[in-house]
Amino acid sequence: MSEHWQSRPEGGGRFALWLIRTVALHGGRPLGRAFLYPITLYFYCRRRPEREASRRFLERVLGKPVGAWQVMKHLHAFAAITLDRIFLLARGEKGFDIAVEGLDELESALAQGRGMLLMGSHQGSFEALRALSLRRPDIPLRVVLDKQKTPDMTELLEALAPDIGANVIDASLGGASITLAMAEACGKGAMVALLADRGREHEVLRRTPFLGEPAPFPVGPWLLAHSLRVPVMLCFGLYEGGNRYRLIFERFADPVDIPRQDRTRALDAWIARYAARVEHYVHVAPYNWFNFYDFWQQDMATAVRPDAVAVRERVGA
Repeated sequence: MSEHWQSRPEGGGRFALWLIRTVALHGGRPLGRAFLYPITLYFYCRRRPEREASRRFLERVLGKPVGAWQVMKHLHAFAAITLDRIFLLARGEKGFDIAVEGLDELESALAQGRGMLLMGSHQGSFEALRALSLRRPDIPLRVVLDKQKTPDMTELLEALAPDIGANVIDASLGGASITLAMAEACGKGAMVALLADRGREHEVLRRTPFLGEPAPFPVGPWLLAHSLRVPVMLCFGLYEGGNRYRLIFERFADPVDIPRQDRTRALDAWIARYAARVEHYVHVAPYNWFNFYDFWQQDMATAVRPDAVAVRERVGA
């Protein structure tokens, strides 16, 4: 399931992933979708932290009290996308209706031959990018993923799509190794995809307005973008129900510039721009938001260190 749920295997996240995977691979997608209802009910009844996090988020974005139905709809959407990850990895876009927006801008940026960063968030399905990689097999796609936090999904990825698994950049390796791997990929004209909304343990964070309240976002992705000096595009794979997805590409920056003499203010500006676009798509598809914890209080025990020395430590500069 999600990184957050997988961190608590005693709560049933691993069992649910195993069940979805087993039913999907042996019974097909229709049978797998039938099992989503009891799985949704299980998580609603047994996982109070995620249930309450969903309720608080939906009330924030919808601007009104929500009941059990809306929370279960949210959990069901997450379960549906988890199921579809299996088929997107195993079969690509076969059996799915995936509309793509912003393809012309994406092609224009790729034509420069400098590589590209695709910045996403924990909204919808990042695996919808698989459809793009199959349409453009000449453009390598590398995905930054923390293998230590997603062991079950990493195992599934490597089993179903060994070619994609081999192209994962392990985010647990540390700043310098990640930067070198991403630079090498971009040097070959590849697209490098990463999620920029959730801070990892001990991540340096900066707060910016998000859905009416300052929320912490990691600085690492923007320092990497500044270091690589390649085009940056936002990417959102929104789930629209059934077998329908909408893959959206949006030009963001070329390049991300963070002047040394005004680093903190520049970081705040880039993060605020990103958060504003994430917020826009949260309003477009609120049930696609899959941070099932109090996003506004994440990593509160970790001190936010905005100074330049801490920044350089995180990227190995």
